[in-house]
Amino acid sequence: MKKKVYIISHSHWDREWYVAYEKHHMLLVELMDDLLELFETDPNFNSFHLDGQTIILDDYLQVRPEKRAAVQKAIDDGKLRIGPFYILQDDFLISPESNVRNMLIGMEESHKWGTPVKLGYFPDTFGNMGQAPQLMKKAGFEAAAFGRGVKPIGFDNQVLESESYTSQYSEMWWKGPDQSEIFGVLFANWYSNGNEIPAEKEAAIRFWDQKLADAEKFASTEHLLMMNGCDHQPVQKDITQAIALANELYPDYEFIHSNFTDYLEAVQNDLPADLGSVEGELTSQETDGWYTLANTASARVYLKQWNTRVQRQLENIAEPLASMAYEVTGNYPHDQLDYAWKTLMQNHPHDSICGCSVDEVHREMVPRFEKANEVGKYVAEEAVNALTAEINTTAFAKDSFPFVIFNTNGLAKSGEVEIEIELERKTFAQGYPEQLYRALDDLPKGAYHVVDEAGQTVSAVISEESVRFDYDLPKDGFRIPYMKRYVTVKVAVQDLAAFSWTTLALVSGVATNQTEKLASADGRILENTQIKVEIAENGTLAITDKTTQETVTDLLVFENVGDIANEYIFMQPKNDQAILSSDVVADLKVVENHADKAVVKVTHVLEIPVSADELLDIEQQMVIGFTGRKAGRSKETAPLTIETFVTVHKDSKKVDFETRLNNQMKDHRLRVLFPTALQVETHEADSIYEIVERPNQVSPSWENPTNPQHQHAFANLHDATRGVTVGNFGLNEYEIVDDTIAVTLLRCVRELGDWGYFPTPEAQCLGEHTFNYSVELHGTPETRYETYKHAYTAQVPFTVAQVAVQSGAYPATYHYVKVESETFVPTALKRRKADQALILRGYNMSDEVKALTIEKAESTPVVLNLLEEATEENYVSEIQPYEIRTIGLMN
Repeated sequence: MKKKVYIISHSHWDREWYVAYEKHHMLLVELMDDLLELFETDPNFNSFHLDGQTIILDDYLQVRPEKRAAVQKAIDDGKLRIGPFYILQDDFLISPESNVRNMLIGMEESHKWGTPVKLGYFPDTFGNMGQAPQLMKKAGFEAAAFGRGVKPIGFDNQVLESESYTSQYSEMWWKGPDQSEIFGVLFANWYSNGNEIPAEKEAAIRFWDQKLADAEKFASTEHLLMMNGCDHQPVQKDITQAIALANELYPDYEFIHSNFTDYLEAVQNDLPADLGSVEGELTSQETDGWYTLANTASARVYLKQWNTRVQRQLENIAEPLASMAYEVTGNYPHDQLDYAWKTLMQNHPHDSICGCSVDEVHREMVPRFEKANEVGKYVAEEAVNALTAEINTTAFAKDSFPFVIFNTNGLAKSGEVEIEIELERKTFAQGYPEQLYRALDDLPKGAYHVVDEAGQTVSAVISEESVRFDYDLPKDGFRIPYMKRYVTVKVAVQDLAAFSWTTLALVSGVATNQTEKLASADGRILENTQIKVEIAENGTLAITDKTTQETVTDLLVFENVGDIANEYIFMQPKNDQAILSSDVVADLKVVENHADKAVVKVTHVLEIPVSADELLDIEQQMVIGFTGRKAGRSKETAPLTIETFVTVHKDSKKVDFETRLNNQMKDHRLRVLFPTALQVETHEADSIYEIVERPNQVSPSWENPTNPQHQHAFANLHDATRGVTVGNFGLNEYEIVDDTIAVTLLRCVRELGDWGYFPTPEAQCLGEHTFNYSVELHGTPETRYETYKHAYTAQVPFTVAQVAVQSGAYPATYHYVKVESETFVPTALKRRKADQALILRGYNMSDEVKALTIEKAESTPVVLNLLEEATEENYVSEIQPYEIRTIGLMN
């Protein structure tokens, strides 16, 4: 029986990378033009795999709209193989929901054109998420293809000679933490192993002798896969002639121009009994450690912060509010939200969100974030307006100023709400702006306090009255500018239930003066009912958990070192010594101090080298690999002022930090360190629909002196009696160093890296930066989940809006959807496009079966697949270990 060689034509299409988007865009137009012509002129050309991303069709037709019919014909004829995703994402650096929306929108777009290729296609993601098998299975996919994460892939995609392999074959079973299993195909010789096949005899012999041997080295069957293409590769127009020549030269093989559908069916029908398996995350942890590319999590941190902000706005604010408002309006803004999601996802390919492209690329990303965010804010505002118009506030006095607080998290949330309460307005129709301003500003200043529905005083901080400009945009008329008199109100909210709202009101009258304060006069001690925080002379913190009586010391140390590598990879210069904030005296200032909250500003001034030395520029221009560089740090230094606001809230164990700085230094990395004094072998971190457990120690083959990892909301170290959780907002890189959780705040480099020299001066991230993160202590392991929930809810602020004293269909306090579980984390509350059904999605953080109760008035829960389609699975009030569940709440 002949061995069969499946040659699949493709082009891995990074929309933007080492050149700006529009240059790649114009090259894409040429590629598609060539393909459409080739489909008509070469009947033997089987098909072209369009890189698994449907956005390519949109990009092409944006320039060539007249080609829509030709594209449709190519898809109908099976010549152009599309889907299943919208873009090829970096799955570790985008949220769980973003990964799902990429599939949902990709499949929807694919079905508009025809039949998608049902293959989880991850050719160049920088590592692969552990829950990929479950995600694929729940979308109806039984296979995935990937290029990284499993040996034998090494630097520059060369096969490593080693006795230790994760899989003995390029084909394997891939199992997720929930035990879901799919068929996996590793591009063991990369996705270009069949690129530019010669159509001339001597060259073809040289080519195939090598390529066939390479493929056979890892293939588990006699079905060999050859990927005919590479990054931005033009289609090989003489591929069918080259294949015909190969069949003449190698009679023991059958060479065919093929596609993934046919190849997967053939290889899966012929698998050997000894086919191996891999489990969970595929992140190249068995390699030398340099090329996991995990340091892209800290390249251009501002992009990660923007991405987190927009994801939270769409997933956790706009969609839940719009879902609630649907019951008032009967409308759900599917089109607007799709537009926002598509705009956001244009920033999610690996070369984009990873921050590893040229400056022009990342400059263009920020407007996309801004646009998607503005749409999300608009959708949320419209939903709030619709809801608040129907909330009954007649329990409050007619001269009061009610306001509604929404918790759009899927978990109960505590924290602070801040709102401007308008007391009076004067429109521009009533006079000149200056006169209106003075008239309001000259009014006697009032005294106010906040009450709940029962008339009980609620602790609040209320500013003095101020006046400023504002405006309304009526739906049925022209804009209305005005001056308003207002106060700013801050209220502490305790355990507001998931997907619920409550109403308070500002009323006239002086509240009872509270003398209790959480911080000492000098700011050295912050204390509430749960914890005591002591700030040392050098600015480090000692936190005592009053429940466990455990104290953790030396927390909050800033570490600065040099970085002479690139956007992909961090490398500290040889003999470079870390500069630590614990070696200097810190300045303390009490910023806010009352019964609900205390804030102390801790200021460090570190003398930092201004850049690398002059040798680095020479070495980079010579394209010397970073491991061979001898550059060090400059002898010239300058002060780096780091201001950190340490916040403790009433009755909360979590300590919040906001660090601000103006970075004018280059070629360096700044981290914040949280030593835990915990000697354990593993830790946990928030990943994609998974609290993943990772080893603290590296493999024997690891050479990189660092071991960077990806996170989203937190990382945790714990033993059998206690633990420490460090939360963050948009700070995706951390490392466990002995007993310390080290979170990267800023990494500043000057080149892209990879295959040439591409200067990226804007990757030095000069200018103002703000970083938000937290630390929380806990007791025995089962209590760690509460700290995880706190890290999640800290990412999503309360939504708050002023409302009139009015009657309405909804009560002032209302629980829209009830979710009760120790470890279930909702990630979405949205409406299904097909029938407006309410969709709730989430996952089990735990490795145990847990009870799960979901209730909504007049609704019945049913289990759906990840594409939000009906299944035959019966709904039960429990959730399996690591299960991702999509639930339809049907009326």
